[in-house]
Amino acid sequence: MNHPDVATFGSASALEETITLQQAKKLIQCMAHEQSFLLLAPPGVGKSEMVVQAAQEAGLPCRSLLGTQIAPEDVSGIPRIIGERSVFCPPRILLPENPEPFCLFLDELPACAPDVQKAFYSLLLERRLGEHQLPAGTWVVAAGNRMQDRALVRAMSSALVNRVTLLNVRVDHEEWFTWAARHQVRPEILSFVRAMPDALMRPVPPDPVPFSTPRAWALLSRALDLAQGAGVLTREARRALAFGRLSAEDAAVFCALAEELIGAMQPAAHYVEHPEALPKSEAGRWFILNCIRQQVRDDKLIGIKPVAINRFLRGLPAENQLTLLTDLVERWGALGADKAMFDLLKSVAKI
Repeated sequence: MNHPDVATFGSASALEETITLQQAKKLIQCMAHEQSFLLLAPPGVGKSEMVVQAAQEAGLPCRSLLGTQIAPEDVSGIPRIIGERSVFCPPRILLPENPEPFCLFLDELPACAPDVQKAFYSLLLERRLGEHQLPAGTWVVAAGNRMQDRALVRAMSSALVNRVTLLNVRVDHEEWFTWAARHQVRPEILSFVRAMPDALMRPVPPDPVPFSTPRAWALLSRALDLAQGAGVLTREARRALAFGRLSAEDAAVFCALAEELIGAMQPAAHYVEHPEALPKSEAGRWFILNCIRQQVRDDKLIGIKPVAINRFLRGLPAENQLTLLTDLVERWGALGADKAMFDLLKSVAKI
């Protein structure tokens, strides 16, 4: 049974409102000099990098403390005898000699031991370390994972939670594509994730195995660059790197398509209007059809005439048609696919 002062923190039912990284950055930049923030998100979303970037844009140096590697005295300081009294001396990272404002980033705050969490109380609410005040204008921003992420997360006291503005951060695909293009993420990765957006962020698996996150894709891109630069990017090397970073299903499809120049892949609508452009291999064809199915599911396959829709469906094997139509009959009907669906029904039912 939980102690009444301890919050079961980060449960999905308790955190329903989410914002993107860029939205969180704007809130931090306009309020963090007065109010403390705690960012919660799954691993690999980019919380830490966003906080550093927000501080840089505001002209503030960013100093970080990692919650899993600090003790209470790293926050409150150690005592020193001055005259007949003891005075606590805060660590330099929290209270530098130069009284200029800075960004204090408390990374992995939910992973801190209870005593360390208590040591942060006055820092988070009053910007104070014992008798010492932080320099005016200093930001205090914390981040960490949620309980359901199966990361190293402890229950947090309600007293601590009540001292911060809690922001539950989600992955935004367009924000990531903008970031990825700026950081030279490989084109085949951008094409793959754009065609299969669910692969950007997979749920945290129950077992400690690799899984797809924005960070995993970015690191895979860098690893492929290094292997290619060293002349060792073979088929086997690509598979080893991909399976070592991504969810197994994403790694398998990505590697199967890498040899088919996925970097030159066309938008899903192009294959509907030009079915002859569909990949010849089974893996490539499955991937494109799955992308088309997602476009129909999300009502994003627009501007195509019904005659092209029907021609496309009729030209596919029956099993491919069934894969595309399952649970999406109404949406395909709205696109004008009634004739192709009726033909398929007659074929399957042998009418």
